[in-house]
Amino acid sequence: MRVTLSDEARQYIALFEDVTDVAARDCIVDEEFDRVVFLVPPGEMGQAIGPGGRRVKRLEKRVGRSVELVEDADRPENFVANALAPAAVYNVTVSENDTTVAYVEVDREDTGVAIGADGRNIRLARELARRHFAIDDVELT
Repeated sequence: MRVTLSDEARQYIALFEDVTDVAARDCIVDEEFDRVVFLVPPGEMGQAIGPGGRRVKRLEKRVGRSVELVEDADRPENFVANALAPAAVYNVTVSENDTTVAYVEVDREDTGVAIGADGRNIRLARELARRHFAIDDVELT
């Protein structure tokens, strides 16, 4: 799918690439939770984070808000699981009927982690899944 980025998101991606030497695939500026979320190519999460989280911390100082990273994936099931990390996701099933829904089986103890404070994590997973795989909803089972 093609993702349209705002000018602000494009500027953040340029800064992200400058600080981390990793080409982000997407950027979501979440005003509600004062954070910027970057979609990182598979296998490049360690490079983006840096030793001891140094690159992310430097980026947070430069943007003046929290920075979160999500690892991209080729399959929608893996993508949704990555978007809900660090929650322990056992299984993701994508069902296509009138709408496309990803049903996510999460460890009971990690349900709160998957949802996040005020629903921030599940909302992010829904937004990313919609943008990259045309998934209409993400539901925890």
